[in-house]
Amino acid sequence: MTIQSNISDVKARIEQAATECHRSSHDITLLAVSKTKPCDAILEAIAAGQRQFGENYVQEGVEKIQFFSDRTDLVWHFIGPLQSNKSRLVAEHFDWFHTLDCEKIAQRLNDQRPSDKAPLNVLIQINISDENSKSGIQLEQLNELAKYVSLQPNLVLRGLMTIPAPETDYQRQCSVFRKMENAYQQLQAHYPSVDTLSMGMTDDMAAAIHCGSTLVRIGTAIFGARDYQR
Repeated sequence: MTIQSNISDVKARIEQAATECHRSSHDITLLAVSKTKPCDAILEAIAAGQRQFGENYVQEGVEKIQFFSDRTDLVWHFIGPLQSNKSRLVAEHFDWFHTLDCEKIAQRLNDQRPSDKAPLNVLIQINISDENSKSGIQLEQLNELAKYVSLQPNLVLRGLMTIPAPETDYQRQCSVFRKMENAYQQLQAHYPSVDTLSMGMTDDMAAAIHCGSTLVRIGTAIFGARDYQR
């Protein structure tokens, strides 16, 4: 299978899931998670029409953004955990940041965003399954952090992101995603800029779409298994 055919298959799955819950697939963004993958693989995805890419590692992501610097049509999302000492690289190079979970990082990203760039699009990460190993805030902390982000002139609060605990049962996947959908709708009622609910990966994409996801993060189903021996 080629990357092009994989993208076609994923788009067909998005279309099917959207149709089943009476949504338009045009309202769901496919984010190709290209972490650990070479630029040649990203070039194949670009040739297949993909324009939005997600990276988990700061330095690797910056190197790819610089490699493709002549492609102004590409959109780069940082979707991994971020150490404060690397916040400047994200602020200077990426278009989106998915994993905001504290005021300190929000302040650094705001202060370090170059004046010649549009404000950084920000998603607040929710630890919806309450896992100690996962980043993100509790739902009870959302209002306070959202208010803080909304006051930063170089950030735009676009919505929420989550990575729930692995679950194979579709109904149980949906029960978790419903909590995120409710939180997202409440956030939308207070902030006009909120339009993005980033949830759903290769194994739980259908349930996420059924529960209102507007952006699915797909890596393995597009690029194949990852090589972590970097």
